[in-house]
Amino acid sequence: MAAGPKMVTLIPVRKMNRAIKFYTKILGGRVVERARGPMKDFWASAKVGGAEVWFVAPGVREKRKLAYQTFLVKDIRKYVAKLRARGVRFEKPERMSKETKVEGPVAFDTYGASAFFKDTEGNLLMAWQNFPPM
Repeated sequence: MAAGPKMVTLIPVRKMNRAIKFYTKILGGRVVERARGPMKDFWASAKVGGAEVWFVAPGVREKRKLAYQTFLVKDIRKYVAKLRARGVRFEKPERMSKETKVEGPVAFDTYGASAFFKDTEGNLLMAWQNFPPM
C-alpha cells in the first residue's frame, strides 16, 4: 500500500465563484481555503465527498482538459433525484451491453450503475453505485 504524500485532485474552472457555488450548494462540499487578493479567482481548496479538491483557473495559453471525477454513492436513484431537484442536468446514459437497463439518466449493469453530468465549468462528473456495494 502506498504511503506518503496525500493526493489532491485539480479541477479546472473558468469562473471561481460559479464553481464554488456549484460544488458547495449543489454537491454539498465546503470551501477550506481560497486565495486572496489578485489570486482569489485563480485558486481555492474544498472538501467534496470526503476528498480534497483544488479549483484552478488555467493560464491563457494552457489548453484546458476536462477533469473526470466520480462520486461513489449508496443509492444512485436518490442521489440523482436530489441533484435533479437542485437543477443538475444529466447526460443521456450509454448502454454498455445488451444487459444494460436504462432508467432515466441512469444506466444499470450487472456490476454497477452510472449517471453522468457536468459541473458549471464543463467538467464531466459521474455518480456510481457499485453492485454489490463496496
